[in-house]
This record gives sequence, structure tokens and C-alpha cells, in this order.
Amino acid sequence: MNNNLKYPHLFSPLKINSIMVSNRIIANPMGQVFEERALGRPGVMIAGSVITQPGKSSWASAEEPYAFSKYQVEKTRRRVLLAHRGGAKASVEIAHAGQYARVAPGDFAIGPTGYVREDGVEVKAMDEAMMDEVAAGYVQTAKDARDVGFDMIFLHFGHGWLIPEFLSPLFNKRTDEYGGSIENRMKFPLRVLREVREAVGPYFPIEMRISANEYMPGGISFEDVLAFVKAAQKYIDVVQVSCGLDIEHEANVYTASTNFTEHGLNVKYAKVIKENVDILVSVVGAIMNPDEAEEILASGAADMVALARPMVADPDWPIKALEGRPEDIVPCLRCLQCYHIATNRRNVGCSVNPRYTNEDWVPKKLPKAEKKKRIVIVGAGPAGCRAALTAKERGHEVILIEKRDHIGGAIHYVAMEHFKVEVKAYLEYLKTQIGKTDIDLRLNTEASPEMVRTLQPDALIIAVGALPAKPPIPGIDCTNVMGFYEAIEHEERIGQNVVIIGGGTIGAEIGLELSLLKKKNVTIVEMINELAVQGNMLYKIGLRHKMNEAETLQVMLEAGCQEITETNVRVKDKDERERVLPADAVIIATGVRADRKTAESFYGITPETYMIGDCEKPRKIQEATMEGYTVAATL
Repeated sequence: MNNNLKYPHLFSPLKINSIMVSNRIIANPMGQVFEERALGRPGVMIAGSVITQPGKSSWASAEEPYAFSKYQVEKTRRRVLLAHRGGAKASVEIAHAGQYARVAPGDFAIGPTGYVREDGVEVKAMDEAMMDEVAAGYVQTAKDARDVGFDMIFLHFGHGWLIPEFLSPLFNKRTDEYGGSIENRMKFPLRVLREVREAVGPYFPIEMRISANEYMPGGISFEDVLAFVKAAQKYIDVVQVSCGLDIEHEANVYTASTNFTEHGLNVKYAKVIKENVDILVSVVGAIMNPDEAEEILASGAADMVALARPMVADPDWPIKALEGRPEDIVPCLRCLQCYHIATNRRNVGCSVNPRYTNEDWVPKKLPKAEKKKRIVIVGAGPAGCRAALTAKERGHEVILIEKRDHIGGAIHYVAMEHFKVEVKAYLEYLKTQIGKTDIDLRLNTEASPEMVRTLQPDALIIAVGALPAKPPIPGIDCTNVMGFYEAIEHEERIGQNVVIIGGGTIGAEIGLELSLLKKKNVTIVEMINELAVQGNMLYKIGLRHKMNEAETLQVMLEAGCQEITETNVRVKDKDERERVLPADAVIIATGVRADRKTAESFYGITPETYMIGDCEKPRKIQEATMEGYTVAATL
């Protein structure tokens, strides 16, 4: 172990069966675009997924080609070469979707138990012939992966796909020798492992993922998971500890955890498994930074750490950790915008990495501008900061003007919330990166068109943000009323009985924190029929799960605030009944409106003028980051 390293455990080498890896970082699969992460120098790069039964709808679609077929094998071989470019060992995920497979019209899916899915597709209970076919598919795929040059394979036995469907009583309702006890339920999974091991030989490394907790009523117990792993260890070299289910969205918020879930949520399970097996243990799940990864390894809870979204946010995560500069790692927000299930395949991308999903037109490194310009940016929120850093990378002179005494705009306040530690980390990242440059940051400076004109900018970027909306409610100027920024920054001013007008993401999270952590009596009043309408699907589920823990929180949907007084709020509910809610504090969280008037006042100073971020239209961090980057990258 190199004790001169900041993270000596993370960057110690490891022997996995017959291969050596240079560090303890596994880059988990996140789609099929993995070259960027491979160049970040993880120890193992899992280069996407492959199906086991072409034409049998074993994964994405009935039309998906077999990765090792005549006309696909060279493309698959390229995955190996790309993974090796950064010095990583190349692995590939092998999986079968089982009952969740997308099938051709009129076809059927297979699983341990027969039923008809909600979409009308029949799921047939597997008989012995089907088991033979599935096992043979795994064997052939494993052999093909080995023969094409992969250094190891990653068997996906978690998240509710075919093999774990046999393990879990949530899916396995069989009454024959493959159902009932864990000994019966593990028969087919163990058969697959045994036959794969026999096929690839004793020295080819095999990693297997398992869900330690399915987070669904009736799911597999951890005791049964442990029993299975102990039985499986004779066939595998590494077990990767994950959790949750994929298609069952109520459990997917633990597989791809939201900001409402603790960091390292699977470490406690990995530690117990590590204490009970003689093979290597890797762990995945909200391991956000090198300090957390180092602690996991140093404590002996696991032998390797697996990263997915953190390496989407910053593919150079391992390089920056190796070089001892964790402050330069772009932190993942756990917003799940990168996950197609969360976003219903719309606007999929990364909130902090514009290049993700845009690799074809967003370069890894920006070229220097042919002509150095003076770029003035008004407003240092996330859009303005990203524009400033991008313009500086292009080699321009950058003047960044902010009227407050801090950067961050709205996220300065959001970062103060309990469940926004990732946003806080991102804010600190922006501060650090701006501090490392010679960007001329002018805080406590109120920009005006006249002042900006004296700076003689070649290009002007306006990022003045948005203003809190103030609805026309009688009594809104009462002394017990405060805006959401004030409520976040001055929690000491909030009394015991709280009414929050507006149930968007900010209002919902303020209410959750005040109730769950501060034990205040909180009522959220929202005009429409759902909370956090701006949030994606998995965020909303995670929010609801956490709100269910808050005993003093009440939510009124399709309700309108009629009047505010110094002591209460009069509300009309969805049944047109009036209710009077006691209110020591009333927090107005009805959103923001673009400050277009201020922004538009800066036009006419220079032809190259751009509006970005909230002053154009209220944005997510993802949109603000992209706008800041794309505008500045072309200057």
C-alpha cells in the first residue's frame, strides 16, 4: 500500500482470481456509452450490458442483436479496447430480464411464475426445457465474452431480473422443487452459476450482483440473500452488493437512490456479507466521494467500491482522487436526470456534466478561442458560474458580477436544506473552481447597464435569476408571513404551527424538514393534485417515502389559500369546505418568476448579448448548467 497517497486503500492493487487491477474502483454500467468513464482510470470498467438469448426478448427488445453474433462481434470487441485505454480491466454485464422482457407482438415472457402482465403480455412459468435454454444462453454468452477478450464478466443477479426472480418470494410462487424454501429457490440460480463456471474455467474472474434488500413487502429477506451468497461463492470471485428493484418503481428509488436516502446505503449489508464469505465483496450505492470510498475500504466493509452516477457527473473521478484533489471532482446531485426511468426518457442528461448524452458535440476539452475576448457575466448563480468557468477555459478574460456577497444564486439557499447535501457539495465545488482561476469575481456589486457599458465587454451574458412569486392572497403582508428564502436561511424565526403555501419541490422539502427533523406541525397547501410537479418520477416517490415518516406533516392538494391573518390561514379544500389552520408562520413557496425586466435592460450594450438561466425561464440546475456551458463554449 502506498502511504503517500491521500487514499491508500482506494488505490491499492487487488488480485481478482487470475487478473490484477490497479485500484479498488469499479465503474458500473450506465448505458452503453462508457469510453469517457474508462479513460477516468477505474480498476474495472463494466462496458455495458449484453443479452443471453437473442430473439427471445431476454432484455431490451425482441429485435436487440446478440452482441457476439457475426455482424456485432467486432463492435463488441471495440468495448474491450475502449475499456483498456484507461488501464482498466474490461468486464461486461450479462443479464436476462425474465418476466419484464420487452417482447414482440404475440410473444410471451418467462419467469418463475406464470401470470399476465398489466400490458397484456403473458408470462409463462419456466419448465425444465426453458431452464435448460436459459442456462445454455448464460453459458454461451459467458464463453463468448471471455473469447472476445473481456477480462471478466458481471452476472446481474439483482434488481428483480430473471435469476433473482427465482430467489425472491415476491416473484417466485412455485410449489415444486424450485419454490418455497431458499434451498429450493436457489436451485436454478446455482445451476446457472455452476454451468457458467464450468464453461469459462476456474481462472476466469466472475463478479455477481445481488440485491441485499428488495425494499418491497414480500421480497427476499437478507438472511436468504446471505444464504445464497454463501452457497454461490464456490462459483464466483466477487459479489457486488446492491439493493432494490428496477421495474418496480417503489423499490427503484433505492437501486438508484434519491437525495432522501443516506450515502452508502448498502455498506451495512456488504459488511455482514464480507464477514461471512471467503470471496471479494464490492459495494455500490451512493458512494459519492473518495473520502467515503476510502472509509468503506479502510473499515473492511468491502474490498471494492462501485460507482455509477458519480462517474457520470465526473468521469475523471478516479484520476482526481488519485492525484489527491477531491475538491476538483464534480459532485453528483443524485437528481436522477441521467436515468431514463426517472425522466420517462425525456431530457435525459446530467445536471452537472453537459457532455453526458451529448458526447457527439460537447468535447472533452474545449479548444482555446482564436481571439481573446472580454466576457462580462451578470449574476453568479449556477448558470452564470458555469458560463464563467467555460469562458475562462476558452482563454477569455472573464468578469463575473454578483450583487450579493456570495455566489450560487438560488442554490445558495437550497444548499442549506437538510436533504440537499449534494447541492451543497456542488456549490462548494463552484466556489473552489472559480477561486482557482483568475476570473474577476465582483461580489456585493449591483450591476447596471451604465456600469456594464463602462467595462466595454465584447460579449455579455445575463444570468440575473428569478424573483420569488408573490400571489395575491389577502393578508400576505402579515408579520407571520415569510418567503421561502427567508424560511431556509432563518429557521429560528419559524414558530411551531407552520402553513406552507405551495407544494413544489422547495415547499415540499421545507415542509418535510420542518416536520420530520424539527417536529413542527406543518401543513402544505397546494393548488394542483400533486406535490413537487417539477420533480421527476423517482424523486417524487423518494419524497413520498420520506414524507411518510413525518408524523406532524399534513398535505392538502387541490386546495386554495383564501386569507392569511396574524394567527391563522383560511383554506378551501378540494371539496369546497373551508378550514382554518393555526399559523405561527406562513411560508410562501409558490415558485419564482423570471426577472426578465432586469435582464432585458442590459440589451444594447454589445451585439453579443445572451440571457441564460432563470432570468429567461425558471430552470433546473441541469438546464442552467447546459445553457451556461453552451453559450460560453461558442464565444
